[in-house]
Amino acid sequence: MSAAPSKNYREYASYWSIVWEQFQKNRTAYASLWAIGLLFAIATFAPVFASKIPFYWRDESGLSFPWFRGLLFNRNVFDGAVDLFFNQLLVASPAALVTWLWLRRRARTMEVRHYARLERRVLLTWAAAFLIVFVVISQGMEPRTALLDYRARSWREGAEGFLFPPLRISYEDTLHGVAGTGVRNLLGIDNAGRDIFVRLIFGTRVSLSVGVIAVSIYIAIGTVLGAVAGYFGGKADLAIQRLVEVFLCFPSFFLILAIIGFLPQPSLIAVMVIIGLVGWTGPARLVRGEFLRLKGVDFVAAARACGFSDGRVIFRHILPNAVGPVLVNATFGVASAVLVESSLAFLGIGDPTLPSWGRILAYGRSTGDTPMMLIAGMAIFVTVSVFNLAGEGLRDALDPKLRK
Repeated sequence: MSAAPSKNYREYASYWSIVWEQFQKNRTAYASLWAIGLLFAIATFAPVFASKIPFYWRDESGLSFPWFRGLLFNRNVFDGAVDLFFNQLLVASPAALVTWLWLRRRARTMEVRHYARLERRVLLTWAAAFLIVFVVISQGMEPRTALLDYRARSWREGAEGFLFPPLRISYEDTLHGVAGTGVRNLLGIDNAGRDIFVRLIFGTRVSLSVGVIAVSIYIAIGTVLGAVAGYFGGKADLAIQRLVEVFLCFPSFFLILAIIGFLPQPSLIAVMVIIGLVGWTGPARLVRGEFLRLKGVDFVAAARACGFSDGRVIFRHILPNAVGPVLVNATFGVASAVLVESSLAFLGIGDPTLPSWGRILAYGRSTGDTPMMLIAGMAIFVTVSVFNLAGEGLRDALDPKLRK
C-alpha cells in the first residue's frame, strides 16, 4: 500500500525544493525559464519544421520512413555531433514525456522525501542511457548511405504518397535557381545559396550547444580546482591561486582568439573546448570561497570524525552545500559563451558550414540587409537576456535575505 502524501510540505522539502518555490515567485525569471525551454524546443524540433527528407514516402517499392531513419543513421542528413545530439533528443522526447507524466502521477501518492529519491534515480538512468546511445551511434554506426533527392522526385515523378515538413529545405542546401513547393526563402538566401530562415532556426542548436557544453567544461574544471584549493589549502591553494591570476591577466576573448589562431581550421568542438579551458577561473574562486567557509562547520568535523576519506567529505558533504553560487555563475556563463561563439562567427572564425547567428549577422552587415541583421541580432539578444534573467532569479532564490 502506497504511503499517503505528506500534509506538511516543508517538513520533508529539500533545500532545492524551497529554492524552486522561491524562484517561481519571481515572474520575470520564471518567464525567462520558459523562454529557455522554448529555445531548446526550437533546437530540438527544428527538423520537424525544415528538412528535405519526407516523414513517409510511398512509391512502387513500398512504404518507407526516411525522415526517422535519417535523423540517427544517415551521416548525409546530420552534419555532426550537435545535430546528432538534438536529433536523439527529438526521438527520445515522447518517452521522456511519458516518464515525466508517470513521475507526476507517483508524486501524488508518495512523500516528498521518497519522491525526491525516485526522481533522482530516474534522471540519472535517463542521462546514462542517453549518453550510451549517443556514444554508440556516433562511434559505432556511421553509415553514409546514398541520399535520394526526394524533393526533386516529388516534383517530377509524382510519387504515390508522401509528407514533407513545412519547409523542404536543409540548412546546408544550395538553392540557387531551386523552386517548388516548400521552398519559400522567407528571409532570402546567403552568398552560398543557403536559406537564411532555416539556418536561423538550426542556429539555435549551435548557440545552445556551445553555451551548455563550454560552461559544463569550465564548471567541472573550476569546481575541482576550487574544491582542492579551499579544502586542502597550503601549497595546493597557493599554486592554484597563482594559476588563476595568470589566466586573469589576459582578457578571455583575446586569449580565446590567440589559442584558436594556432588551429588550422577550428571546429565547433574546438571552440567549445577552448571556451571551457579559458573560463574556469570564476567558478574556481567561487568554490574555493565556499569551501573556506564550510570546511570548519560542525557537519564537516563530524564527517572527518567518522573517518570518511577526503574525497567523500569534499564531494558528498561540502560540495552539495557549495554548489548554489556555481549554478548562478553557470547561467551567466551560458549567456557569455553564446556571445563569444557569435562574436567568433561574426569575425569569420570557425566552421563556415555551420548555421551560426553570428555568421548570419555578418552576412547581413556585408550586404546591407537591415532586416537580416535585426533578426539575427535579436536572436542573440533574446537568448543572452533570458539566461541572464534566469540567473538573477536563481541568485535571488538562493539568497535567504531576498526570499519572499
